[in-house]
Amino acid sequence: MSGLQAIRYSRGKLEVLDQLKLPHEHHYDEVSTSEEAFDSIKSMRVRGAPAIAIVAALAHGVELHNGSCKAPTADETISYIDSRLDYLKQSRPTAVDLTNAITHLKTTARGVDVSGKENSASGRDAIIDAYITAAEEIFRKDTETNLLIGEHGSKWLLQNAPTKSTDGKVSVLTHCNTGSLATSGHGTALGIIRSLHSAGHLNHAFCTETRPYNQGSRLTAFELVYEKIPSTLITDSMAGALFALKKAEKNIAAVIVGADRVVRNGDTANKIGTYSLAVLAKYHGVKFIVAAPTTSIDLHTETGAGIKIEERKAEELTQISGAVVGKDGKVDVSRTECVATAHQGIDVWNPAFDVTPAELIDAVVTERGVVVKGNDGSFDFKHIMPERWAEIVGS
Repeated sequence: MSGLQAIRYSRGKLEVLDQLKLPHEHHYDEVSTSEEAFDSIKSMRVRGAPAIAIVAALAHGVELHNGSCKAPTADETISYIDSRLDYLKQSRPTAVDLTNAITHLKTTARGVDVSGKENSASGRDAIIDAYITAAEEIFRKDTETNLLIGEHGSKWLLQNAPTKSTDGKVSVLTHCNTGSLATSGHGTALGIIRSLHSAGHLNHAFCTETRPYNQGSRLTAFELVYEKIPSTLITDSMAGALFALKKAEKNIAAVIVGADRVVRNGDTANKIGTYSLAVLAKYHGVKFIVAAPTTSIDLHTETGAGIKIEERKAEELTQISGAVVGKDGKVDVSRTECVATAHQGIDVWNPAFDVTPAELIDAVVTERGVVVKGNDGSFDFKHIMPERWAEIVGS
């Protein structure tokens, strides 16, 4: 396990690593209310679908623990929890982990037996305790899930790699950040890379800078260096040239990405630029792997056409902020400057995500195993999540 932690938690206290200050400074913000969690998520001080869900769930748990709910009855307590969770849901609408966590937490609150205590403080307290326990379990279970994704994904890739070095090693490319900083620990797509490396099967990892927010250059590159994983940073537009010129030399076997939402047929929403990488991978005979916990699989939405894509502010494209580099080449973390990278009057379109069609994806790796495409070009998740499938889709 990595020593990096995006989230530090003990009952009644939540701290979130401000990822906007990485890689130059480690600073944790204390998050004690739903409003502070919303701002942390919306501003992208915390990001990554699993981490977003965890922070939202735990933040409301912290405010409940600290007495924010004054409702006198069980029904009013449930209404209060619902209203806070509905508010948090709007912080990042594309990430389905948040929606699934909220649904689970609402169900948990409603499932508490308060017979004879409906109109007393003890009924309220029982519901709150059940909520906090469920939120903590979401946090704990995420780490377990990530380790299983790393195990399943690395094994599948080694068995199906189109190219390997003479000693059986592979190289991979990843996009955005999907490691310890985006989850409770280990990571999803980066977790597979970490598992390959720890087992001695990784030759080299390439990471894109992931414009316009640079999660790859700021965060993934930081994690790879921190873990001493052999790695190289490229710009997003270099991927095609990398495959054309370095595939054979470096034994580039796969693109491995995370997911903010995988819908029923396998279409996947992920950080903008993922779709382009899938097209390039297909052309160059490179496997394209999506690493996603089952909490990121949305069985309600049939195809990618039903995914709401968040659009972000123009300044993310036309401006950039960062720590100042002095004439001596040293980074001064006490000085941050914002500079213009484009004409400030230009019209901007800035979608945060794109949708990769299922036909371009070779495998979806979950904690319950690897799912590959059927003959019709779509994915069938029925066998890895039969209960949810029966509940939502039917037999």
